[in-house]
Amino acid sequence: MSLLLAVTCVAAGNLAAVEPGFKELFNGKDLQGWDGNPQLWSVQDGAITGRTTKENPLKSNTFLIWTNGTAADFELRFSFKLTPNNTQNFANSGVQYRSKVLDAKTWRMGGYQADMEAGASYTGILYEEGMTRGIMAQRGEKVEWSADSKKTVTGTTTPVAEIEGSIKKTDWNDYVVIARGAHLQHFVNGKLAVDVMDNCESKRVMSGLIGLQVHAGEPMTTQFKNLRIKTLD
Repeated sequence: MSLLLAVTCVAAGNLAAVEPGFKELFNGKDLQGWDGNPQLWSVQDGAITGRTTKENPLKSNTFLIWTNGTAADFELRFSFKLTPNNTQNFANSGVQYRSKVLDAKTWRMGGYQADMEAGASYTGILYEEGMTRGIMAQRGEKVEWSADSKKTVTGTTTPVAEIEGSIKKTDWNDYVVIARGAHLQHFVNGKLAVDVMDNCESKRVMSGLIGLQVHAGEPMTTQFKNLRIKTLD
């Protein structure tokens, strides 16, 4: 690819064109290929936007679900921004992967989640939404889950202070999820946050849906852009 074409693609927002093997999940204009509560989800300034208000509070988490297929072994790249519209500095969201729909009427999902928040604890962790294991790996942890679903911390990734220090609280941040077999990794702004081997065959999932979360609680806005995925051999 020529340099001119690469620059043109980036200027047009077509990152997948300059990243061989990646395809875009969001066209930057509308929610074609996605399904969720239309009262919460829209496209604002070229970004998928989920917003809750005092007048429209959420009692339970809900999701915008990608409808164009499932993903098994992949690398997912995207940018996110969270805005707390409240005095508690609360904003929490996440990206589901290898997940399933638990309740189609409320767009509720369960499965692996690449977590993110406005606070200082959860961005980068691996959380099992709507299932039984909860937080599967904290930031800075290298973890193995055994066949009988026991968690063991086997090492470290990036120091937590370094991960947290890289996060721009009022601007866009980059997130990468790599899932290959039982091996799951999350990167935040280029820093490896968690590294997990899920050897629990009775609970792990090897393929499933992708979804974006709006969290129950105080009014907040979550935004996503530049969502693209590459299938791994």
